[in-house]
Amino acid sequence: MNRELRRLSVVVLAMFLALFGSTTVIQVIQAEALAKDARNTRALYDSYDVERGAILASDGTVVAQSVPTGDEFMYQRQYPQADLYSAVTGYYNPTQGSTGIERSMNEYLSGTSNTQFFDTLNRIVAGQAPRGAAVELTIDPVVQQAASDALGDRRGAVVAMNPKTGKILAMVTSPDYDPNTLASHDSKQVLEQYRALNADPLQPLINRAIQGNMNPPGSTFKLVVVSAALSTGDYTPDTELPNPVSYTLPGTSTEVFNFTRGACGPGETVTIAEALRQSCNVPMAELGIKLGDDVIRAEAEKFGFNSGFDIPTTVEGSVYPDDLNAPQTGLSAFGQSDVRATPMQMAMVSAGIANGGNVMNPSLVDRVVGRNFEALQTFEPSVKSTAISEDVAKQMTQMMIANVDTGQANNARIEGVDVAGKTGTAQNGDDDPYTLWFTGFAPAANPEVAVAVVVENDGNLGRHSSGNIVASPIAKKVMEAVLNK
Repeated sequence: MNRELRRLSVVVLAMFLALFGSTTVIQVIQAEALAKDARNTRALYDSYDVERGAILASDGTVVAQSVPTGDEFMYQRQYPQADLYSAVTGYYNPTQGSTGIERSMNEYLSGTSNTQFFDTLNRIVAGQAPRGAAVELTIDPVVQQAASDALGDRRGAVVAMNPKTGKILAMVTSPDYDPNTLASHDSKQVLEQYRALNADPLQPLINRAIQGNMNPPGSTFKLVVVSAALSTGDYTPDTELPNPVSYTLPGTSTEVFNFTRGACGPGETVTIAEALRQSCNVPMAELGIKLGDDVIRAEAEKFGFNSGFDIPTTVEGSVYPDDLNAPQTGLSAFGQSDVRATPMQMAMVSAGIANGGNVMNPSLVDRVVGRNFEALQTFEPSVKSTAISEDVAKQMTQMMIANVDTGQANNARIEGVDVAGKTGTAQNGDDDPYTLWFTGFAPAANPEVAVAVVVENDGNLGRHSSGNIVASPIAKKVMEAVLNK
């Protein structure tokens, strides 16, 4: 073989190996990732040949389904109660990808999971059309409706969960949108609708319950700070704290005031329990600085801050910042500075206290069901972390009961039921609207529901509003929906 042929052979061999290698990477190593990638339009188009599985509420109510069509696609995705469940289902279409449960459970809904391989193969051999599995949610339609009705047209979100299991009973965000408009087979119409929603300054595509421009949690974060203090063993609910009218943050000219602009009661000192009941900022700022940001951060992270997680939809991590100085720590102690939280996170704080200190992994999905009603996957309750001891949880519960009975969360009271709760009225700037919060659980002795409510823009009431005026009544209606079942 002459030299030129040898060179040509080497080049051809190299080209073959390169082609073989790249094909192997794409077809084998990256195959699963590429198939699941929401940007893979070809995979989305192909999936319309499959009868996509239904998404069902906990009582079997259909919240998403595929119906036959007469166009180039075989099936059209349909959302019967679109606005009510859009925060949960998300949307699915061939041009804009997918979100929510439609995205996170896509492999089961589309019939491409490993557990469905033989079923799909059998259907092909038998000449039957492939079909996806159904996803059964933990969402309770009664509680979901109550949350939606109570929140109304206010900008915000509501999360309710079973504190013992982590099962999410309701997840509502406002403003919402109609996912049917994004499930159309008319790609031009879908693109126009998507662009309009994406350009809307109210951001209806953002699920405020689990993501987006998170809000400062305000005084609801005092639950984390007091939990941290009690967990050190150096403090009890009866520990006395200084009670001045105002407090100047160390090394600054910044003064901290209580919401009332007065002292936290008549004495020169105030107990931790009373400061929490009256939701006083001054003693909490002083307590936070004494504890230090490392202690508070460690407690916050035990409750779930600073880490994202899946429910299986991805929840963005709430934030307790690193390396805070003393003034920043003082502000963070009542949920200001750069502390940010989702309603899901604050529901987990209350749920952890309600569950004896154990924070359960939240879940939107109960199980995945195959075509013969066999369970392909179940989501069993599991502990995410132990945030506080059982003894500290009991102390926190008693203080939260007092907060609802006679304190700053009294609009969450339910006749004949001990409700534990905490409100928050978070500042966003000197002249900006408040962000209003409530988080709590009921019944206090044997909790069935933990809830968190956030309402942005003062709840449309101006700066005379508060968490107790706006968020507490919303939470009350959600808790009543669970307790009255």
